[in-house]
Amino acid sequence: MKINRIDHVSINVQDLSGAKAFFLDLGLQVQAEWEMEGEQLDRIVGLKDVKTACVGMGMPDGQAWIELVKFYSPSDEEGIQQTFPNTLGIRHICFAVEDLETIVSNLKMKGSEIFSEIQQYEDKYRLCYVRGPEGIILELAEEIR
Repeated sequence: MKINRIDHVSINVQDLSGAKAFFLDLGLQVQAEWEMEGEQLDRIVGLKDVKTACVGMGMPDGQAWIELVKFYSPSDEEGIQQTFPNTLGIRHICFAVEDLETIVSNLKMKGSEIFSEIQQYEDKYRLCYVRGPEGIILELAEEIR
Protein backbone atom coordinates (compact mmCIF):
# COMPACT_ATOMS: atom_id res chain seq x y z
CA MET A 1 0.00 0.00 0.00
CA LYS A 2 1.31 3.46 -0.91
CA ILE A 3 -0.02 7.03 -0.88
CA ASN A 4 1.41 8.97 -3.81
CA ARG A 5 0.32 12.55 -3.07
CA ILE A 6 -2.51 14.75 -1.85
CA ASP A 7 -4.68 15.15 -4.94
CA HIS A 8 -6.65 18.23 -3.92
CA VAL A 9 -8.27 20.18 -1.12
CA SER A 10 -12.00 20.85 -1.42
CA ILE A 11 -13.62 23.97 0.04
CA ASN A 12 -17.42 24.25 0.16
CA VAL A 13 -18.60 27.81 -0.42
CA GLN A 14 -21.87 29.68 -0.75
CA ASP A 15 -20.49 32.45 -3.00
CA LEU A 16 -18.53 30.58 -5.67
CA SER A 17 -17.61 33.68 -7.68
CA GLY A 18 -16.41 35.54 -4.56
CA ALA A 19 -14.20 32.64 -3.46
CA LYS A 20 -12.89 32.25 -7.01
CA ALA A 21 -11.98 35.96 -7.14
CA PHE A 22 -10.18 35.70 -3.77
CA PHE A 23 -7.94 32.86 -4.96
CA LEU A 24 -7.38 34.55 -8.35
CA ASP A 25 -6.18 37.66 -6.46
CA LEU A 26 -3.84 35.41 -4.48
CA GLY A 27 -2.27 34.14 -7.72
CA LEU A 28 -3.99 30.83 -8.37
CA GLN A 29 -5.35 30.09 -11.84
CA VAL A 30 -8.62 28.51 -12.94
CA GLN A 31 -7.78 25.04 -14.24
CA ALA A 32 -11.34 23.78 -14.79
CA GLU A 33 -15.00 24.59 -14.11
CA TRP A 34 -17.86 22.09 -14.12
CA GLU A 35 -21.26 21.17 -12.72
CA MET A 36 -22.28 17.77 -11.41
CA GLU A 37 -25.49 16.04 -10.38
CA GLY A 38 -27.10 12.62 -10.51
CA GLU A 39 -27.24 9.27 -8.80
CA GLN A 40 -23.53 8.54 -9.06
CA LEU A 41 -22.64 11.81 -7.30
CA ASP A 42 -25.31 11.07 -4.68
CA ARG A 43 -23.61 7.73 -3.98
CA ILE A 44 -20.11 9.25 -3.92
CA VAL A 45 -20.91 11.94 -1.32
CA GLY A 46 -23.63 10.01 0.55
CA LEU A 47 -26.39 12.61 0.06
CA LYS A 48 -29.64 12.71 -1.96
CA ASP A 49 -30.43 14.93 -4.96
CA VAL A 50 -26.99 16.52 -5.06
CA LYS A 51 -26.31 19.31 -7.53
CA THR A 52 -22.99 21.18 -7.46
CA ALA A 53 -20.89 23.69 -9.35
CA CYS A 54 -17.12 23.47 -9.02
CA VAL A 55 -14.06 25.53 -9.85
CA GLY A 56 -10.67 23.80 -9.87
CA MET A 57 -7.88 26.24 -9.13
CA GLY A 58 -4.19 25.57 -9.22
CA MET A 59 -0.76 27.10 -8.95
CA PRO A 60 0.88 28.16 -12.21
CA ASP A 61 3.47 25.37 -11.74
CA GLY A 62 0.75 22.74 -11.18
CA GLN A 63 1.83 21.83 -7.62
CA ALA A 64 -1.43 22.61 -5.82
CA TRP A 65 -5.10 22.07 -6.65
CA ILE A 66 -7.99 23.58 -4.74
CA GLU A 67 -11.56 22.64 -5.57
CA LEU A 68 -14.16 25.29 -4.73
CA VAL A 69 -17.58 23.62 -4.50
CA LYS A 70 -21.02 25.23 -4.39
CA PHE A 71 -23.79 22.83 -3.32
CA TYR A 72 -27.03 23.99 -4.92
CA SER A 73 -28.74 21.04 -3.30
CA PRO A 74 -28.95 19.88 -0.67
CA SER A 75 -28.15 23.15 1.08
CA ASP A 76 -26.36 23.43 4.41
CA GLU A 77 -29.01 24.57 6.88
CA GLU A 78 -26.37 25.68 9.40
CA GLY A 79 -24.77 28.23 7.08
CA ILE A 80 -21.25 29.53 7.51
CA GLN A 81 -19.85 28.90 10.99
CA GLN A 82 -17.08 31.30 11.98
CA THR A 83 -13.99 29.38 13.15
CA PHE A 84 -10.63 30.36 14.56
CA PRO A 85 -7.11 28.94 14.18
CA ASN A 86 -7.57 26.84 17.36
CA THR A 87 -10.95 25.33 16.37
CA LEU A 88 -10.70 21.54 16.15
CA GLY A 89 -10.63 19.93 12.72
CA ILE A 90 -9.06 20.96 9.43
CA ARG A 91 -8.53 24.65 9.84
CA HIS A 92 -6.27 26.34 7.31
CA ILE A 93 -4.27 26.05 4.11
CA CYS A 94 -0.71 27.33 4.09
CA PHE A 95 0.78 28.90 0.98
CA ALA A 96 4.52 29.45 0.58
CA VAL A 97 4.76 32.96 -0.87
CA GLU A 98 7.19 35.63 -1.98
CA ASP A 99 6.76 39.32 -1.09
CA LEU A 100 4.54 38.70 1.92
CA GLU A 101 4.09 42.43 2.67
CA THR A 102 2.58 43.13 -0.75
CA ILE A 103 0.24 40.14 -0.57
CA VAL A 104 -0.98 41.07 2.93
CA SER A 105 -1.40 44.72 1.92
CA ASN A 106 -3.47 43.73 -1.14
CA LEU A 107 -5.64 41.39 0.93
CA LYS A 108 -6.23 44.13 3.54
CA MET A 109 -7.28 46.57 0.80
CA LYS A 110 -9.82 44.01 -0.43
CA GLY A 111 -11.27 43.63 3.07
CA SER A 112 -9.71 40.37 4.23
CA GLU A 113 -9.31 39.96 7.98
CA ILE A 114 -5.68 39.75 9.06
CA PHE A 115 -5.26 37.85 12.35
CA SER A 116 -2.05 39.69 13.25
CA GLU A 117 0.73 41.69 11.73
CA ILE A 118 3.42 39.69 9.93
CA GLN A 119 5.43 37.72 12.47
CA GLN A 120 8.88 36.19 12.20
CA TYR A 121 9.27 32.54 13.25
CA GLU A 122 12.87 31.87 14.29
CA ASP A 123 15.28 32.62 11.42
CA LYS A 124 13.22 30.53 9.02
CA TYR A 125 9.86 32.13 8.11
CA ARG A 126 7.78 35.25 8.14
CA LEU A 127 4.13 34.28 8.73
CA CYS A 128 0.66 35.77 8.68
CA TYR A 129 -2.84 34.30 9.11
CA VAL A 130 -5.62 35.72 6.93
CA ARG A 131 -9.37 35.07 6.79
CA GLY A 132 -10.79 35.07 3.28
CA PRO A 133 -14.39 34.89 2.15
CA GLU A 134 -16.78 32.58 3.98
CA GLY A 135 -14.37 31.99 6.85
CA ILE A 136 -11.56 30.41 4.79
CA ILE A 137 -8.34 30.67 6.83
CA LEU A 138 -4.98 30.89 5.06
CA GLU A 139 -1.50 30.92 6.51
CA LEU A 140 0.97 32.78 4.32
CA ALA A 141 4.60 31.80 4.83
CA GLU A 142 7.64 33.50 3.32
CA GLU A 143 10.91 31.66 3.76
CA ILE A 144 13.79 33.80 5.01
CA ARG A 145 16.81 33.26 2.80
